[in-house]
Amino acid sequence: MPPPREEHQQLLLDRDEVQEETAYESTEKVHIIGVDGDEEGGDWAKTPPFSWKKLWLFTGPGFLMSIAFLDPGNLEGDLQAGAIAGYSLLWLLLWATAMGLLVQLLSARLGVATGRHLAELCREEYPKWAGLLLWAMAELALIGADIQEVIGSAIAIKILSNGFVPLWAGVVITACDCFIFLFLENYGVRKLEAVFAVLIATMAVSFAWMFGETKPNGVELLLGILIPKLNSKTIQQAVGVVGCIIMPHNVFLHSALVQSREVDQRKIGRVREALNYYSIESTIALAISFMINLFVTTVFAKAFYGTDIANSIGLVNAGQYLEEKFGGGLVPILYIWAIGLLAAGQSSTITGTYAGQFIMGGFLNLRLKKWLRALITRSCAIVPTMIVALAFDTNEDTLDVLNEWLNVLQSVQIPFALIPLLCLVSKEEVMGVFKIGPVLKMVSWLVAALVIVINGYLLLDFFSSEVQGWLFGSLVSGFTAAYVAFIIYLISRGITFWNWFGFLQTKKFTNTGN
Repeated sequence: MPPPREEHQQLLLDRDEVQEETAYESTEKVHIIGVDGDEEGGDWAKTPPFSWKKLWLFTGPGFLMSIAFLDPGNLEGDLQAGAIAGYSLLWLLLWATAMGLLVQLLSARLGVATGRHLAELCREEYPKWAGLLLWAMAELALIGADIQEVIGSAIAIKILSNGFVPLWAGVVITACDCFIFLFLENYGVRKLEAVFAVLIATMAVSFAWMFGETKPNGVELLLGILIPKLNSKTIQQAVGVVGCIIMPHNVFLHSALVQSREVDQRKIGRVREALNYYSIESTIALAISFMINLFVTTVFAKAFYGTDIANSIGLVNAGQYLEEKFGGGLVPILYIWAIGLLAAGQSSTITGTYAGQFIMGGFLNLRLKKWLRALITRSCAIVPTMIVALAFDTNEDTLDVLNEWLNVLQSVQIPFALIPLLCLVSKEEVMGVFKIGPVLKMVSWLVAALVIVINGYLLLDFFSSEVQGWLFGSLVSGFTAAYVAFIIYLISRGITFWNWFGFLQTKKFTNTGN
């Protein structure tokens, strides 16, 4: 049963007392109330009837969120899974996308129900030292993702220019999208979302074209989706498929993006309405992202599975190998691949800049102008990316090794986004009536545990082959001990809060006569 109206209003008042930084100004939000004869008044607990027009107005944040499922790092994981494991891991791609959808729906739920995003709530929830450590982890994950995205764009630009534009110059060109992003944002949220829709459509058309050109086996594709298969030879690719789906910065991003719509949080019915529309929109967006990832995986499964070069394919040489395999056509497949890769890289770098603003602003409670925050967050990624581009422009093997290290960097950060999210959405003091129930909580923690264990396996496998010498081994062991201790702290603090915070609050209100 929902709490009494007075308790719901008190919860909102308590939030307003501490609210400082917001994701969007009221003038920036998309107006929803009043559509299809919807009135300002009405029953505070009644959910308005479904409206196609409202669904259209709520559509946008989920598609921006879905970009993280389509960034160059994911595309590289797709092509390697296809080349090495064939069609056998398509079922895992499907279930990994479903797990990612669950996590993103919880992130959206947190943002809509509280009117705050995850970084803000973490700043209030944890002691200052823990909050700063979580911020550092989120920034490292974002930098790692952004380096992959920027280099992916630079590779595409190099291909489309027939090698005329070197990698470092492609990085500079990609860096300028920050200013394009700022320019578009000035014209409204919907304009920016329309640009992302065009980029996603470009990816869909490019990779669907490749799918049609290569003509993968339809029966094997269907069996790969429906029948789970896993063996010792494909376990590393399986871990990569799951590890690429859940991106730490994307968990923070989605909780902020959903606040771009005008939702009256004083009315439970309005909040429930927004959650329903965001659930539909996010599901559609990730269904499209699944199809795009499916296209890439099956193209490379058809082309290179079982060949001698399957283990040597990466973003740098994938287009060239496709060209050698399938030759030209109306449009050479090399350029189709590069166009899709460019759309993926450009869109993901812009959402990375967006996420960086929310993460830095939320954790540090910065009151900077958006252009300055964007410039700072962009520089955090561009400076190391430029160094990488200058150092590795002509060394494809080194770029592939770098990509492995960046994947590890992001895998390390996953618990520090998932655990705070699950702790917060389970707390009535934060979520009110919209806290998740016991069944959803159990499923969510099982998914989180599975993702963390899978990424733990990736880290163990990586460092067991990379760690050499007692000094490096000691450093890794010390880091691992501190890493595990912090995870245990986050989990135990969340459990303690669930068990005791409600009691303390009740006692407080009783003593004050409330």
